[in-house]
Amino acid sequence: MTPRPGPPAIAALFDRLLERGGSDLHLGAGYPPMIRVRGDLVPDGEAPLTAADIEALILPLLSAELAAQFAATGDLDFAYAHGRRARFRANYLRKLSGAGAVFRAIPSEVLGLDALAVPAGIRKLAELRAGLVLVTGPTGSGKSTTLAAMIDHINRSRAGHILTIEDPVEFVHTPQRCLVSHKEVGDHVHSFLEAIRSAGREDADVILVGELRGAETMKAALQLASFGILIFATVHTNSAAATIDRFVNAFPADQQPQIRGLLADSLAGVVAQQLLRRADAPGRVAAHEILLGNYALSSLIREGKTAQIASFIQASAGDGMQSMDAALERLAAAGTITARDALDKALDKEAFAKLPAIARALGAEATPPPA
Repeated sequence: MTPRPGPPAIAALFDRLLERGGSDLHLGAGYPPMIRVRGDLVPDGEAPLTAADIEALILPLLSAELAAQFAATGDLDFAYAHGRRARFRANYLRKLSGAGAVFRAIPSEVLGLDALAVPAGIRKLAELRAGLVLVTGPTGSGKSTTLAAMIDHINRSRAGHILTIEDPVEFVHTPQRCLVSHKEVGDHVHSFLEAIRSAGREDADVILVGELRGAETMKAALQLASFGILIFATVHTNSAAATIDRFVNAFPADQQPQIRGLLADSLAGVVAQQLLRRADAPGRVAAHEILLGNYALSSLIREGKTAQIASFIQASAGDGMQSMDAALERLAAAGTITARDALDKALDKEAFAKLPAIARALGAEATPPPA
């Protein structure tokens, strides 16, 4: 009998990443393995890896098809399951020093909305029945975790069909009250656009699109939302207003009035998210800007008045909306994050630094402790 192969050599690095509570593992020739812990990239040991070391670590994870794709393009994205402990979103790349890789840890267990302690506005968006919900933020800001929690809430609270379209599939949801279908672009379907176009025929009540790439994909998602389907998707922007502008500006000028009209009718909300290092405990905490759709927002979008959205959010705090700077101010006032970190992430840094509580905290942080 042929013996079963043992675990790949990289398994020990994955285990150390998880034990240290890290989010990412970076492998590059000339450096030791690097782990991102609480937002900082720190070495795991001192011995630098050679190009041969890295290939020995990363190539055994690939199927013959993926290995051929990496050899042909020098770039590869895929998901890898590390037993039952975690899944990893992997990116392989080639550069001057040879092959490299970045692995992002995806917990095997989906954290719910309660565990993430999200604001009430996010729960409100997860309980909608139709419309387009955009979750935005820079890479590594926790968008996938927030979306997974929203999908989990739907899965547990009502009956229906949830379809996820991702590249690669990250969180795998076990059916609770919903039928859940996962599609991976490049494996189960050729492209995001093809998957979105066919989704309307698959009787889905909720569709998660990992990323809206390009004008055609954005328009297809808008049209599905207008058909009474709840669509969740991600965009790489740092505020609700910038998200709407990015969406509209993806189209030629002659199509923008039509897109503004579709967006005005179908946009249910935007969650802009950033992750910050906690000051009161190990780990990181999310700050959210939340924009909820209503008639007034539809008018602003239709008329191209996105510059007024920031003040609109501030005036609608009682409805569950909140600005990013207000969220950062609350976290700093509670001591959850430092005022300096809050200022670094604030959208209007000049105004934020002048807030009385922030100004006092910045002064205190800058004053050295007595000898």
